[in-house]
Amino acid sequence: MHVSKNNSEKYYPVIIVGGGQAGLSISYYLQKSGMDHLVIEKTTVMNAWKHKRWDSFTLVTPNWQCDLPGHSYDGDDPHGFMSRDEIIAYLERFAEKVNAPVLENTSVNKIVSRGISGYRVETSSGIFLTDQVVVAAGGYHEAIIPRMAERLPETIYQLHSEQYRNPQQLPEGAVLVVGSGQSGAQIAEDLHIAGKKVYLATGDAPRCARFYRGRDVVDWLADMKYYDMPVHEHPLREAVRDNTNHYVTGRDGGRDIDLRKFALEGMELFGSMSGFDGDRLLFKDNLTENLDRADEVYNNINMRIDDYIAANNIDAPGAYSYEPVWRPGQARSRLSLADSNITAVLWCIGFRPDFSWLDVPVFNGMGYPQHQRGVTSQPGLYFIGLPWLYTWGSGRFSGIARDADYLCRRISDFSVSEGAELKSA
Repeated sequence: MHVSKNNSEKYYPVIIVGGGQAGLSISYYLQKSGMDHLVIEKTTVMNAWKHKRWDSFTLVTPNWQCDLPGHSYDGDDPHGFMSRDEIIAYLERFAEKVNAPVLENTSVNKIVSRGISGYRVETSSGIFLTDQVVVAAGGYHEAIIPRMAERLPETIYQLHSEQYRNPQQLPEGAVLVVGSGQSGAQIAEDLHIAGKKVYLATGDAPRCARFYRGRDVVDWLADMKYYDMPVHEHPLREAVRDNTNHYVTGRDGGRDIDLRKFALEGMELFGSMSGFDGDRLLFKDNLTENLDRADEVYNNINMRIDDYIAANNIDAPGAYSYEPVWRPGQARSRLSLADSNITAVLWCIGFRPDFSWLDVPVFNGMGYPQHQRGVTSQPGLYFIGLPWLYTWGSGRFSGIARDADYLCRRISDFSVSEGAELKSA
């Protein structure tokens, strides 16, 4: 029941901010428990998946890991990797099943605490009052583009990874991809396969094997219970939330991404980009370090799988260690825009969070929310869908159901205790 507090305010016991897979997962469990709620979505349900992925995008984890509430992977290729369009179709079927009470095309402008009376939610569609708020808006809000981008010539076509769709989108000429994380490495590969001349400014992202000793690495890690490890048991603790994702791909049935192999085929690799002097792009002298570190992580993951196979006496193909197929020569710290014929720059250096609309004291100095398994220090305020909210899968299709179920039980407990307090007052 939506009780009108006055002519302009409506009340819901729970308001969910964000209509992606995380927000709809919360709605799924709230509906099961009979709790009235409203999902507020800035654009439309699942918008990010429909408009912020390039054409050749695929999952990097096997399809069987898609396990949203009441909607496990329902195709016929559990060890394959869904394409962008298949992912969208999967999510649309999930949204149809949940049938959440969603208010679309509505921006949340400000949320403030009302003390023991809950929260005031100011939106482009009016003001709402609520006892509890679940922030399901993710943590990738503002595309990071460095200030040096302003100094590049106007003739250079610049875009962020979230704007990239396909190689045909770019002008004729070479392209510089800045960043070798999951998006940067896959987009560089996409351009390389299309025959574009690619310059890649690498970063410190790790990589992993796609298949090892007869199975997908994800299958091995699942058996090893890595994906069940809670953040407080991880060797890095909460610091793991800042880690860059390993680069690998599910394209064409899945394979490794080996930047050294690309270099043999004509892609030119550099260290991390550090500036622009008016004519030349500047890079750090850390290409060898970046490549070696990525390969070290690759081999370390495989060695942990070796240990697991040995400890459990599993019959599997033989072990091996990756050996570099190419090594950098003399480091190059400068690259002339004119001489290289670079006509486009793709910034693949991630996102920063923007929770400026949430006026509640739960953030650290970097703007990230502080919480324990999504539960903040502010009564009735929760987060879901963030990387390593509780486990590795918290920001992915594989772990959202567990997080949503847990938070919904906390929401229900809060409602019961709040009602008891009101009765005794």
